[in-house]
Amino acid sequence: MKPRGPLPRRVTLRARLTLIYSGLFLAAGVVLLGVTYALFTQQLNGSGPKVDSQIVPSAAPTGGPLHQDMSVVTEAGDRLTGATAEKWLKDQQDTLRDAAATSLIAQGGIALLVVGGAAAGAGWLVAGRVLAPLHRVTETARRIAAAPAADRGLHERIALDGPDDEVKDLADTFDTMVERLDRSFDGQRLFVANASHELRTPLTLGRALVELAMHRRTASEEVKQLGENLLEINSRHERLISGLLLLARSEHEITDRSPVDLADVVGHVVVQTEPQARAAGVTVRETAGPAPTTGNGLLLERLVHNLVENGIRHNTGDGAAWVRVTTRTVAGDRVELEVSNTGPAVPPYEISSLFEPFRRLGGDRLVTAKGAGLGLSIVRSIAHAHGGEVTARPREGGGMTVTVTLPLCPEGGAAEAAMT
Repeated sequence: MKPRGPLPRRVTLRARLTLIYSGLFLAAGVVLLGVTYALFTQQLNGSGPKVDSQIVPSAAPTGGPLHQDMSVVTEAGDRLTGATAEKWLKDQQDTLRDAAATSLIAQGGIALLVVGGAAAGAGWLVAGRVLAPLHRVTETARRIAAAPAADRGLHERIALDGPDDEVKDLADTFDTMVERLDRSFDGQRLFVANASHELRTPLTLGRALVELAMHRRTASEEVKQLGENLLEINSRHERLISGLLLLARSEHEITDRSPVDLADVVGHVVVQTEPQARAAGVTVRETAGPAPTTGNGLLLERLVHNLVENGIRHNTGDGAAWVRVTTRTVAGDRVELEVSNTGPAVPPYEISSLFEPFRRLGGDRLVTAKGAGLGLSIVRSIAHAHGGEVTARPREGGGMTVTVTLPLCPEGGAAEAAMT
Protein backbone atom coordinates (compact mmCIF):
# COMPACT_ATOMS: atom_id res chain seq x y z
CA MET A 1 0.00 0.00 0.00
CA LYS A 2 1.46 3.35 -1.01
CA PRO A 3 1.79 5.95 1.70
CA ARG A 4 -0.61 8.85 1.40
CA GLY A 5 0.87 12.08 0.25
CA PRO A 6 0.80 15.23 2.37
CA LEU A 7 -2.51 16.98 2.54
CA PRO A 8 -2.72 20.39 0.87
CA ARG A 9 -1.86 23.09 3.32
CA ARG A 10 -4.38 25.56 1.97
CA VAL A 11 -7.35 26.06 -0.29
CA THR A 12 -6.24 27.97 -3.37
CA LEU A 13 -7.97 31.10 -4.56
CA ARG A 14 -9.02 29.32 -7.72
CA ALA A 15 -10.65 26.53 -5.70
CA ARG A 16 -12.36 29.02 -3.41
CA LEU A 17 -13.83 30.97 -6.32
CA THR A 18 -14.92 27.71 -7.98
CA LEU A 19 -16.68 26.50 -4.84
CA ILE A 20 -18.34 29.84 -4.21
CA TYR A 21 -19.71 30.30 -7.73
CA SER A 22 -20.69 26.64 -7.99
CA GLY A 23 -22.66 26.91 -4.78
CA LEU A 24 -24.35 30.10 -5.91
CA PHE A 25 -25.42 28.67 -9.24
CA LEU A 26 -26.54 25.41 -7.62
CA ALA A 27 -28.68 27.30 -5.14
CA ALA A 28 -30.05 29.49 -7.94
CA GLY A 29 -30.91 26.37 -9.99
CA VAL A 30 -32.75 24.74 -7.06
CA VAL A 31 -34.76 27.90 -6.45
CA LEU A 32 -35.58 28.20 -10.13
CA LEU A 33 -36.79 24.59 -10.30
CA GLY A 34 -38.95 25.06 -7.22
CA VAL A 35 -40.52 28.26 -8.52
CA THR A 36 -41.20 26.69 -11.94
CA TYR A 37 -42.78 23.61 -10.39
CA ALA A 38 -45.02 25.73 -8.14
CA LEU A 39 -46.18 27.88 -11.06
CA PHE A 40 -46.86 24.84 -13.22
CA THR A 41 -48.89 23.11 -10.48
CA GLN A 42 -50.89 26.27 -9.82
CA GLN A 43 -51.68 26.62 -13.50
CA LEU A 44 -52.90 23.04 -13.82
CA ASN A 45 -55.06 23.22 -10.71
CA GLY A 46 -56.63 26.59 -11.30
CA SER A 47 -56.94 26.96 -15.08
CA GLY A 48 -59.61 25.74 -17.53
CA PRO A 49 -63.13 24.32 -16.97
CA LYS A 50 -63.72 21.41 -14.63
CA VAL A 51 -64.68 18.22 -16.48
CA ASP A 52 -66.91 15.45 -15.14
CA SER A 53 -67.01 12.45 -17.51
CA GLN A 54 -68.76 9.14 -17.13
CA ILE A 55 -69.30 5.97 -19.15
CA VAL A 56 -72.98 5.12 -19.71
CA PRO A 57 -73.89 1.56 -20.87
CA SER A 58 -76.44 1.33 -23.69
CA ALA A 59 -77.84 -1.32 -25.97
CA ALA A 60 -76.96 -1.64 -29.57
CA PRO A 61 -79.72 -0.39 -31.86
CA THR A 62 -79.96 -3.78 -33.60
CA GLY A 63 -80.74 -5.62 -30.40
CA GLY A 64 -77.18 -7.05 -30.24
CA PRO A 65 -74.92 -7.13 -27.18
CA LEU A 66 -74.49 -4.10 -24.98
CA HIS A 67 -71.59 -1.67 -25.66
CA GLN A 68 -70.29 1.39 -23.87
CA ASP A 69 -70.86 4.87 -25.23
CA MET A 70 -68.83 7.94 -23.92
CA SER A 71 -70.82 10.54 -22.10
CA VAL A 72 -69.29 13.83 -20.79
CA VAL A 73 -70.98 16.30 -18.49
CA THR A 74 -69.37 19.79 -18.66
CA GLU A 75 -69.13 22.27 -15.80
CA ALA A 76 -72.09 24.12 -17.25
CA GLY A 77 -74.26 20.98 -16.98
CA ASP A 78 -74.28 20.12 -20.69
CA ARG A 79 -74.13 16.43 -21.57
CA LEU A 80 -72.03 15.45 -24.57
CA THR A 81 -71.75 12.01 -26.14
CA GLY A 82 -69.98 10.24 -28.94
CA ALA A 83 -67.72 12.19 -31.31
CA THR A 84 -68.82 15.49 -29.76
CA ALA A 85 -67.50 14.40 -26.37
CA GLU A 86 -64.22 13.22 -27.87
CA LYS A 87 -63.71 16.53 -29.67
CA TRP A 88 -64.51 18.49 -26.52
CA LEU A 89 -61.96 16.47 -24.51
CA LYS A 90 -59.33 17.06 -27.15
CA ASP A 91 -59.98 20.81 -27.07
CA GLN A 92 -59.61 20.83 -23.28
CA GLN A 93 -56.29 19.01 -23.51
CA ASP A 94 -55.00 21.55 -26.01
CA THR A 95 -56.12 24.37 -23.74
CA LEU A 96 -54.29 22.88 -20.75
CA ARG A 97 -51.16 22.33 -22.84
CA ASP A 98 -51.19 25.94 -24.04
CA ALA A 99 -51.67 27.20 -20.49
CA ALA A 100 -48.76 25.08 -19.23
CA ALA A 101 -46.51 26.32 -22.01
CA THR A 102 -47.47 29.91 -21.25
CA SER A 103 -46.70 29.39 -17.57
CA LEU A 104 -43.30 27.80 -18.19
CA ILE A 105 -42.15 30.23 -20.89
CA ALA A 106 -43.50 33.55 -19.70
CA GLN A 107 -43.69 33.31 -15.93
CA GLY A 108 -40.74 30.89 -15.75
CA GLY A 109 -38.67 33.32 -17.84
CA ILE A 110 -39.46 36.16 -15.45
CA ALA A 111 -38.51 33.96 -12.52
CA LEU A 112 -35.25 33.03 -14.30
CA LEU A 113 -34.36 36.69 -14.80
CA VAL A 114 -35.06 37.55 -11.17
CA VAL A 115 -33.12 34.60 -9.76
CA GLY A 116 -30.27 35.11 -12.25
CA GLY A 117 -30.01 38.78 -11.35
CA ALA A 118 -29.92 37.96 -7.66
CA ALA A 119 -27.19 35.35 -8.26
CA ALA A 120 -25.15 37.81 -10.34
CA GLY A 121 -25.41 40.47 -7.64
CA ALA A 122 -24.37 38.03 -4.95
CA GLY A 123 -21.48 36.83 -7.10
CA TRP A 124 -20.36 40.41 -7.73
CA LEU A 125 -20.27 41.18 -4.02
CA VAL A 126 -18.48 37.97 -3.16
CA ALA A 127 -15.92 38.40 -5.94
CA GLY A 128 -15.30 41.98 -4.80
CA ARG A 129 -14.53 40.80 -1.30
CA VAL A 130 -12.32 37.95 -2.51
CA LEU A 131 -10.39 40.15 -4.97
CA ALA A 132 -10.09 43.18 -2.67
CA PRO A 133 -6.48 42.27 -1.79
CA LEU A 134 -5.58 42.44 -5.48
CA HIS A 135 -6.86 46.00 -5.62
CA ARG A 136 -4.65 46.81 -2.65
CA VAL A 137 -1.63 45.36 -4.44
CA THR A 138 -2.47 47.36 -7.57
CA GLU A 139 -2.93 50.64 -5.69
CA THR A 140 0.38 50.24 -3.87
CA ALA A 141 2.21 49.46 -7.11
CA ARG A 142 0.56 52.47 -8.78
CA ARG A 143 1.65 54.81 -5.96
CA ILE A 144 5.22 53.58 -6.17
CA ALA A 145 5.27 53.90 -9.96
CA ALA A 146 3.82 57.44 -9.76
CA ALA A 147 6.41 58.61 -7.21
CA PRO A 148 8.18 61.83 -8.31
CA ALA A 149 11.56 60.05 -8.32
CA ALA A 150 12.62 56.50 -9.03
CA ASP A 151 13.88 56.00 -5.48
CA ARG A 152 10.91 57.68 -3.80
CA GLY A 153 8.01 55.59 -2.57
CA LEU A 154 10.06 52.40 -2.27
CA HIS A 155 9.58 52.49 1.49
CA GLU A 156 5.92 51.50 1.01
CA ARG A 157 4.88 47.93 1.70
CA ILE A 158 1.60 46.11 1.14
CA ALA A 159 1.88 43.97 4.31
CA LEU A 160 -1.22 42.02 3.35
CA ASP A 161 -3.07 40.08 6.03
CA GLY A 162 -5.49 37.30 5.22
CA PRO A 163 -5.65 33.68 4.07
CA ASP A 164 -2.51 32.06 2.78
CA ASP A 165 -3.40 31.97 -0.91
CA GLU A 166 -2.05 33.15 -4.26
CA VAL A 167 -2.91 36.80 -3.58
CA LYS A 168 -0.92 36.81 -0.33
CA ASP A 169 1.97 35.14 -2.16
CA LEU A 170 1.83 37.90 -4.78
CA ALA A 171 1.76 40.64 -2.13
CA ASP A 172 4.64 39.12 -0.17
CA THR A 173 6.71 38.69 -3.34
CA PHE A 174 6.00 42.29 -4.32
CA ASP A 175 7.09 43.50 -0.87
CA THR A 176 10.32 41.49 -1.15
CA MET A 177 11.05 42.96 -4.58
CA VAL A 178 10.43 46.54 -3.41
CA GLU A 179 12.59 46.00 -0.35
CA ARG A 180 15.48 44.80 -2.49
CA LEU A 181 15.06 47.75 -4.84
CA ASP A 182 15.06 50.11 -1.87
CA ARG A 183 18.29 48.61 -0.58
CA SER A 184 19.78 48.82 -4.08
CA PHE A 185 18.98 52.52 -4.39
CA ASP A 186 20.36 53.16 -0.91
CA GLY A 187 23.55 51.38 -1.90
CA GLN A 188 23.79 53.40 -5.09
CA ARG A 189 23.36 56.68 -3.25
CA LEU A 190 26.01 55.65 -0.74
CA PHE A 191 28.36 54.61 -3.54
CA VAL A 192 27.99 57.94 -5.35
CA ALA A 193 28.63 59.84 -2.14
CA ASN A 194 31.72 57.80 -1.28
CA ALA A 195 33.05 57.66 -4.83
CA SER A 196 32.84 61.43 -5.12
CA HIS A 197 35.40 61.67 -2.36
CA GLU A 198 37.45 58.49 -2.71
CA LEU A 199 38.05 58.79 -6.46
CA ARG A 200 38.90 62.47 -6.53
CA THR A 201 41.29 62.38 -3.59
CA PRO A 202 44.08 60.34 -5.24
CA LEU A 203 43.75 62.35 -8.46
CA THR A 204 44.10 65.60 -6.55
CA LEU A 205 47.10 64.22 -4.67
CA GLY A 206 48.69 63.03 -7.92
CA ARG A 207 48.18 66.42 -9.52
CA ALA A 208 49.82 68.14 -6.55
CA LEU A 209 52.86 65.82 -6.66
CA VAL A 210 53.33 66.29 -10.41
CA GLU A 211 53.09 70.07 -10.13
CA LEU A 212 55.56 70.01 -7.24
CA ALA A 213 58.07 68.03 -9.30
CA MET A 214 57.59 70.28 -12.33
CA HIS A 215 58.24 73.48 -10.43
CA ARG A 216 61.44 72.39 -8.79
CA ARG A 217 64.46 74.52 -9.74
CA THR A 218 66.42 71.47 -10.74
CA ALA A 219 63.67 70.09 -12.96
CA SER A 220 64.87 69.44 -16.49
CA GLU A 221 62.91 70.08 -19.66
CA GLU A 222 62.22 66.36 -19.95
CA VAL A 223 60.72 66.33 -16.47
CA LYS A 224 58.58 69.35 -17.24
CA GLN A 225 57.35 67.78 -20.48
CA LEU A 226 56.59 64.54 -18.66
CA GLY A 227 54.75 66.54 -16.02
CA GLU A 228 52.63 68.24 -18.66
CA ASN A 229 51.70 64.85 -20.13
CA LEU A 230 50.86 63.46 -16.70
CA LEU A 231 48.73 66.50 -15.88
CA GLU A 232 46.84 66.06 -19.15
CA ILE A 233 46.20 62.38 -18.36
CA ASN A 234 45.16 63.32 -14.83
CA SER A 235 42.77 65.93 -16.21
CA ARG A 236 41.18 63.35 -18.50
CA HIS A 237 40.68 61.00 -15.57
CA GLU A 238 39.09 63.81 -13.56
CA ARG A 239 36.70 64.56 -16.38
CA LEU A 240 35.86 60.87 -16.71
CA ILE A 241 35.14 60.47 -12.99
CA SER A 242 33.12 63.69 -12.87
CA GLY A 243 31.11 62.55 -15.86
CA LEU A 244 30.41 59.14 -14.33
CA LEU A 245 29.28 60.65 -11.03
CA LEU A 246 27.12 63.20 -12.82
CA LEU A 247 25.62 60.45 -14.99
CA ALA A 248 24.73 58.41 -11.89
CA ARG A 249 23.17 61.43 -10.20
CA SER A 250 21.24 62.65 -13.23
CA GLU A 251 19.46 59.32 -13.81
CA HIS A 252 17.09 60.10 -10.91
CA GLU A 253 14.05 62.27 -11.52
CA ILE A 254 14.40 65.79 -10.20
CA THR A 255 12.08 66.50 -7.26
CA ASP A 256 13.37 69.86 -5.98
CA ARG A 257 12.65 72.12 -8.95
CA SER A 258 13.03 75.83 -9.45
CA PRO A 259 12.22 78.05 -12.46
CA VAL A 260 14.97 78.10 -15.09
CA ASP A 261 14.93 79.94 -18.42
CA LEU A 262 16.97 78.05 -20.99
CA ALA A 263 17.67 81.31 -22.82
CA ASP A 264 19.64 82.58 -19.80
CA VAL A 265 21.45 79.27 -19.49
CA VAL A 266 22.45 79.36 -23.16
CA GLY A 267 23.82 82.90 -22.83
CA HIS A 268 25.88 81.87 -19.81
CA VAL A 269 27.25 78.75 -21.53
CA VAL A 270 28.14 80.59 -24.75
CA VAL A 271 30.28 83.02 -22.75
CA GLN A 272 31.96 80.13 -20.93
CA THR A 273 32.80 78.21 -24.11
CA GLU A 274 33.91 81.21 -26.16
CA PRO A 275 37.68 80.70 -25.53
CA GLN A 276 37.41 77.02 -26.47
CA ALA A 277 35.44 77.87 -29.62
CA ARG A 278 37.93 80.56 -30.64
CA ALA A 279 40.85 78.17 -30.18
CA ALA A 280 39.08 75.54 -32.30
CA GLY A 281 38.17 78.00 -35.06
CA VAL A 282 34.45 77.57 -34.48
CA THR A 283 31.82 80.34 -34.36
CA VAL A 284 29.01 79.90 -31.85
CA ARG A 285 25.73 81.47 -32.98
CA GLU A 286 23.07 82.10 -30.37
CA THR A 287 19.34 82.54 -31.04
CA ALA A 288 17.89 82.37 -27.56
CA GLY A 289 14.16 82.92 -27.33
CA PRO A 290 12.18 82.60 -24.07
CA ALA A 291 12.09 78.97 -22.93
CA PRO A 292 11.01 78.85 -19.28
CA THR A 293 11.07 75.45 -17.60
CA THR A 294 11.65 74.05 -14.12
CA GLY A 295 14.40 71.86 -12.76
CA ASN A 296 17.90 71.85 -11.34
CA GLY A 297 19.84 74.82 -12.68
CA LEU A 298 23.26 73.16 -12.47
CA LEU A 299 22.12 70.04 -14.30
CA LEU A 300 20.42 72.05 -17.03
CA GLU A 301 23.55 74.15 -17.41
CA ARG A 302 25.56 70.95 -17.76
CA LEU A 303 23.11 69.72 -20.41
CA VAL A 304 23.55 72.86 -22.53
CA HIS A 305 27.30 72.95 -21.89
CA ASN A 306 27.76 69.35 -23.03
CA LEU A 307 25.83 69.95 -26.25
CA VAL A 308 27.71 73.15 -27.11
CA GLU A 309 31.07 71.63 -26.16
CA ASN A 310 30.27 68.52 -28.19
CA GLY A 311 29.44 70.69 -31.20
CA ILE A 312 32.75 72.54 -30.84
CA ARG A 313 34.91 69.45 -30.36
CA HIS A 314 33.42 67.39 -33.18
CA ASN A 315 33.65 70.00 -35.91
CA THR A 316 35.72 70.76 -38.99
CA GLY A 317 37.84 73.57 -37.49
CA ASP A 318 38.45 75.08 -40.93
CA GLY A 319 37.44 78.64 -40.05
CA ALA A 320 33.95 78.26 -41.51
CA ALA A 321 32.78 75.90 -38.79
CA TRP A 322 29.91 76.97 -36.59
CA VAL A 323 27.62 75.84 -33.78
CA ARG A 324 24.08 77.24 -33.64
CA VAL A 325 22.13 77.21 -30.36
CA THR A 326 18.39 77.99 -30.39
CA THR A 327 15.80 78.05 -27.61
CA ARG A 328 12.07 78.55 -28.06
CA THR A 329 8.64 77.76 -26.67
CA VAL A 330 6.68 75.37 -28.87
CA ALA A 331 2.95 74.81 -29.17
CA GLY A 332 1.42 73.13 -26.18
CA ASP A 333 3.29 72.97 -22.91
CA ARG A 334 6.87 72.32 -24.06
CA VAL A 335 10.11 74.24 -24.62
CA GLU A 336 12.89 73.27 -27.00
CA LEU A 337 16.66 73.58 -27.06
CA GLU A 338 18.24 72.92 -30.46
CA VAL A 339 21.99 72.66 -31.04
CA SER A 340 23.31 72.23 -34.60
CA ASN A 341 26.88 72.14 -35.82
CA THR A 342 28.97 71.64 -38.90
CA GLY A 343 31.32 68.69 -38.96
CA PRO A 344 31.85 65.26 -40.44
CA ALA A 345 28.92 63.38 -41.91
CA VAL A 346 27.07 61.26 -39.35
CA PRO A 347 25.46 58.03 -40.61
CA PRO A 348 21.83 57.83 -39.46
CA TYR A 349 22.29 54.31 -38.10
CA GLU A 350 24.95 55.53 -35.64
CA ILE A 351 22.82 58.25 -34.08
CA SER A 352 21.32 56.05 -31.35
CA SER A 353 24.70 54.61 -30.32
CA LEU A 354 26.13 58.10 -29.73
CA PHE A 355 23.89 58.42 -26.64
CA GLU A 356 25.40 55.33 -25.03
CA PRO A 357 28.19 55.79 -22.46
CA PHE A 358 31.77 55.75 -23.83
CA ARG A 359 30.56 55.75 -27.45
CA ARG A 360 31.57 58.21 -30.13
CA LEU A 361 31.35 58.38 -33.89
CA GLY A 362 33.05 55.39 -35.49
CA GLY A 363 32.68 53.16 -32.45
CA ASP A 364 35.70 54.65 -30.65
CA ARG A 365 35.51 53.77 -26.96
CA LEU A 366 38.82 55.31 -25.79
CA VAL A 367 39.29 58.29 -23.50
CA THR A 368 41.00 60.82 -25.75
CA ALA A 369 41.54 64.52 -25.84
CA LYS A 370 38.04 64.92 -27.25
CA GLY A 371 36.51 63.56 -24.05
CA ALA A 372 35.40 60.33 -22.45
CA GLY A 373 32.31 59.72 -24.56
CA LEU A 374 29.86 60.60 -21.78
CA GLY A 375 28.61 63.99 -23.00
CA LEU A 376 25.49 62.87 -24.86
CA SER A 377 24.77 60.14 -22.30
CA ILE A 378 24.67 62.79 -19.59
CA VAL A 379 22.47 64.99 -21.79
CA ARG A 380 19.94 62.20 -22.22
CA SER A 381 19.94 61.32 -18.51
CA ILE A 382 19.44 64.95 -17.45
CA ALA A 383 16.63 65.42 -19.98
CA HIS A 384 14.84 62.27 -18.79
CA ALA A 385 15.29 63.31 -15.14
CA HIS A 386 13.48 66.57 -15.99
CA GLY A 387 10.64 64.79 -17.81
CA GLY A 388 11.98 65.63 -21.26
CA GLU A 389 13.21 63.88 -24.38
CA VAL A 390 16.26 64.10 -26.63
CA THR A 391 16.28 63.47 -30.38
CA ALA A 392 19.10 63.77 -32.90
CA ARG A 393 19.35 63.69 -36.66
CA PRO A 394 22.17 64.12 -39.19
CA ARG A 395 22.45 67.58 -40.71
CA GLU A 396 22.62 67.88 -44.47
CA GLY A 397 26.18 68.76 -45.39
CA GLY A 398 27.71 67.25 -42.25
CA GLY A 399 27.31 67.57 -38.54
CA MET A 400 24.29 66.86 -36.43
CA THR A 401 21.22 68.54 -34.93
CA VAL A 402 20.26 67.63 -31.36
CA THR A 403 16.86 68.73 -29.99
CA VAL A 404 15.99 68.64 -26.30
CA THR A 405 12.32 69.00 -25.34
CA LEU A 406 11.41 69.90 -21.76
CA PRO A 407 8.15 70.75 -19.96
CA LEU A 408 7.08 74.39 -19.93
CA CYS A 409 7.26 76.18 -16.59
CA PRO A 410 3.74 76.17 -15.02
CA GLU A 411 3.99 79.92 -14.41
CA GLY A 412 4.74 80.52 -18.08
CA GLY A 413 7.51 82.82 -19.21
CA ALA A 414 7.24 85.22 -16.31
CA ALA A 415 9.40 83.19 -13.95
CA GLU A 416 12.91 84.38 -13.37
CA ALA A 417 15.69 81.94 -14.18
CA ALA A 418 17.13 80.49 -11.01
CA MET A 419 20.74 79.36 -11.28
CA THR A 420 21.83 77.58 -8.12
